[in-house]
Amino acid sequence: MAVSNQKLRILYLMDILLERTDEEHLLNAMELCRILEQEYDIPTDRRTVYTGIETLSQYGLDIVQKKGKEPGYFIGGREYELPELRLLVDAVQSSRFITGQKSRELIRKLEKLCSRSQAAALQHEVFIVNRSKAENETIYYQVDTIHNAIEKNREIAFQYAEWTPQKRFRLRREGASYVMSPWALTWNSDNYYLIAYDAEAEKIKHYRVDKMQRTKILETERRGRETFRNFDLAEFSKKTFGMFGGRDIEVSFCCENTLAGVMLDRFGREIPMIPADEEHFRTRAVISVSPQFFGWTAGLGAGIRIEGPEEVKAEYQLFLEKILQNYRGK
Repeated sequence: MAVSNQKLRILYLMDILLERTDEEHLLNAMELCRILEQEYDIPTDRRTVYTGIETLSQYGLDIVQKKGKEPGYFIGGREYELPELRLLVDAVQSSRFITGQKSRELIRKLEKLCSRSQAAALQHEVFIVNRSKAENETIYYQVDTIHNAIEKNREIAFQYAEWTPQKRFRLRREGASYVMSPWALTWNSDNYYLIAYDAEAEKIKHYRVDKMQRTKILETERRGRETFRNFDLAEFSKKTFGMFGGRDIEVSFCCENTLAGVMLDRFGREIPMIPADEEHFRTRAVISVSPQFFGWTAGLGAGIRIEGPEEVKAEYQLFLEKILQNYRGK
């Protein structure tokens, strides 16, 4: 065993440095020798450790030597710095479309990209919050299948489900397959969506990936290339609220100045913002008009007013009236 392990010494040395050292946790040559002998059954002297470290440095591993009262070696620059890993962990933890089990698996993998001590700190910063998480573990395979279909320029077929008041998944169209040409995937409102072309309806549609079932790649080529040639996913996301489609209309608003940041965050810095008076400004944007858009507008309260077109104003008033009817005496 010891003779066989001699050939692997430098690889074990690299693992030890990557897993156990960072700027605050150093290992000197004697400590490295002891770990190799006791844990890996590889008799080692300091000269061999020095040679191994020199070879690994030539290979490209950023091994830093600290001299002085408490000398030792540690890994300096890594592919991912700790602040970057914190961002990734938070993104995984807060993402609704990633199940709780898969979140834990992904975080464990991210922890392997830093030292053990850093991984422990990373784990301490993961707060288990009462967030709604997806329950469909097959989403990862659905995403992989969609990417493969896009790469192969093929259509896909899938079943689509919806929740019932009994908290059960029920297939739409009595389980009949949807045949679509996949062109993009996007993350919107904490959910993953497929952006696809429906050849039968001759229009772009979108579907929540976690509601897709039994997705498979077909032999037929994708359609809708001309439609997607000038498709702008960023603009599509700006005008679509909650990924609910509607007819595209340029809508004009009058807003209180305090809502400037809200409008810029939603529609981007390109929108015009013209002063109306000392406390208000006017702006306009192309909106996919839907109940979700009206709900967003209502959520901003009296600080925003739809000024046009008249048909959209009338629809918004009707939307509000229907809500009020639920609270009026019969």
